[in-house]
Amino acid sequence: MGDIGKRKEDHIHIALTKQVAMNRTTGFDDVELIHRALPEVDFARISLETTFLSHPLSAPVLISSMTGGTDQGREINRHLAEAARERGLAMAVGSQRVMLEQPWTRSSFTVVREVAPEIVLFGNLGAVQLNYGMGIHAVREAIGAIRADGLFLHLNPLQEAIQPEGNTDFLGLLDKIHAVAAQLPVPVLIKEVGCGIDPDIAEALVRCNVQGIDVSGAGGTSWAQIEGMRAQDASRQRLATVFANWGINTARSLVLCRARLPKLPLIASGGIRNGLDAAKALALGADLIGIAHPLLEAATHSTEEVIAVLDQFLLELKVAMFLTGAGSLADLRDQRRRMVADHDPAPDHMGIISPD
Repeated sequence: MGDIGKRKEDHIHIALTKQVAMNRTTGFDDVELIHRALPEVDFARISLETTFLSHPLSAPVLISSMTGGTDQGREINRHLAEAARERGLAMAVGSQRVMLEQPWTRSSFTVVREVAPEIVLFGNLGAVQLNYGMGIHAVREAIGAIRADGLFLHLNPLQEAIQPEGNTDFLGLLDKIHAVAAQLPVPVLIKEVGCGIDPDIAEALVRCNVQGIDVSGAGGTSWAQIEGMRAQDASRQRLATVFANWGINTARSLVLCRARLPKLPLIASGGIRNGLDAAKALALGADLIGIAHPLLEAATHSTEEVIAVLDQFLLELKVAMFLTGAGSLADLRDQRRRMVADHDPAPDHMGIISPD
C-alpha cells in the first residue's frame, strides 16, 4: 500500500477509535428556534424535499466526503451510496487524489456509481494539489470516473501544516480555482475541512465562478488532532494541541457567508450531530446540511445501519420543523425572523432578529 492509502487507513482508524472532537461548540447551542405551542401543521404532511444546483433531493442532506482508496474505504463508500440511493440524498466522495496516483484504488470510488447510478454525486480533490502538478486533465479524470454532478475542491491549510506529508504552498490558488471552474462541464464547489470559511474568502471564490460553498466550520472533528495523532515527532504533536480548536465556528461562518452572499448555495457542516442543529442551520440560511462523522461507524458495518442513523437524523429535523410550525423548508427558513440567541453566532447586524 502506498503512503496515501496508509494515511487514509490511519484517518479512519483514528476517527473511529480516538477522541477527535474539538473542545468547543459549533455555535448552534446559542441559537433558539421559537417554540409554537399551536403549530398549525400536520406532522404527517411536513415535506423535506428540496433542490440543490437544480437537482431534486428528498431531504436537505449531503453525505459528506469521508474516504476512499482502501478496501475498507470501498465498503464504506458502498454502504453510504446505497443509503443515499434509498433515501434520495446527495453524496460526496473522499479525496480522489489517491485514485489518480494509484489507479488500482479506483474501484473504491467507482463503486458509488455501480450501486447508486442516479444519486446526486460530487467528486473531491484538494485545491492545493493544483500547485503540485495536478492539471485539468487529472481533474476531468476524477469527475469522469464517477460521473460526478459537481466537484468539491477542499481547502485544508491547517491539516496540511500539521500533516507530516503536508503540502503547504497555497499561493496563487484563487487564479487556479478560477481556471478549473472555467474549464469543467460541472459546477465547482469549495469546502473547508472543519475550520470554516470567512465571507471575504467566500466572496473572492464566487468571483472565481465557484457555484457553492460548504462552510465546514469549527466545532466538530478536529483534523489537527487527527494529524497530530499520526505524527511521530513532538513538534507536530504540539502543533496539533495548540491548534486543536482553531477556526470559525459553523454557525458564525454560515451566518456571515449568507449575509454577504444571499443567493449563493451554501452547505452547513462541521459538528452537526442531530436534526435540531440541522434545523437551526437551515433557518440560518443553509441550503444543505453535510454530515460525515455520525455515519462513519455505521458505514463500516452495513447499509442498513447507515439508513437507521439517517432516519433518526431526519426524524429529529421534522420534529424541529413541527415545533416551529414549519411545514416545508421554505417555512423553516422564514423562522429567521423569529429567532433569538443568548450569544449571537454573528453580530447583531447580521440578521439574528428577536421575536416581535
